[in-house]
Amino acid sequence: MNTYHYVLYVQLLALFVGIGAGSVLLACLLQLRAARTVEQAGPWGMMAGKMGKLFPVAIIGLFASGAYMTSTSISPWSWSTRWIDVGIAALVVVTIQGAGIAERTGHKLGAALQANGPGPLGSEARRMTLHPGLWVVEFSNLGIVFGVVWNMTLKPGLGESIAAVLIGYAVGVVLALLITRSAQGELESVPGSAG
Repeated sequence: MNTYHYVLYVQLLALFVGIGAGSVLLACLLQLRAARTVEQAGPWGMMAGKMGKLFPVAIIGLFASGAYMTSTSISPWSWSTRWIDVGIAALVVVTIQGAGIAERTGHKLGAALQANGPGPLGSEARRMTLHPGLWVVEFSNLGIVFGVVWNMTLKPGLGESIAAVLIGYAVGVVLALLITRSAQGELESVPGSAG
């Protein structure tokens, strides 16, 4: 076994950390969607905040290990390999969406839960548990990652690489909107929940 294989192992671990954290975050969002009181929502919101700290570790691990493997002389790929370029761009999008959108929305959710106080979730707190800044980012980031894994496995050309990531992104967005819209419909059908 050589250094390349150790670094490949690190890359797989980074991928598992990212997908694992994303899976826990997805479970937190589903529990927030089902929560009807601050007491039910609070622990899931706190857990989601803790999971968010694992994403930079996964992203740095993926990029650093990928950069090493791309730069070694035994690698058949280079920095101009198209599926690698798409993977780097995808990591940038995942980072911007996670740190720029989801993290800020998560802080707003935390503030809405605190402002709500104990008891049933008011309209603002409930609206924030279904906010697209959480749901669309989570699902689309998972879709992007699955598209990148597809590319890492098949090593396609530019067109198929872009298509894999865009399809993953689109599927994620559609799933997020379907889940949040059905929850909003349920909320609107409950008397007294609109205010």
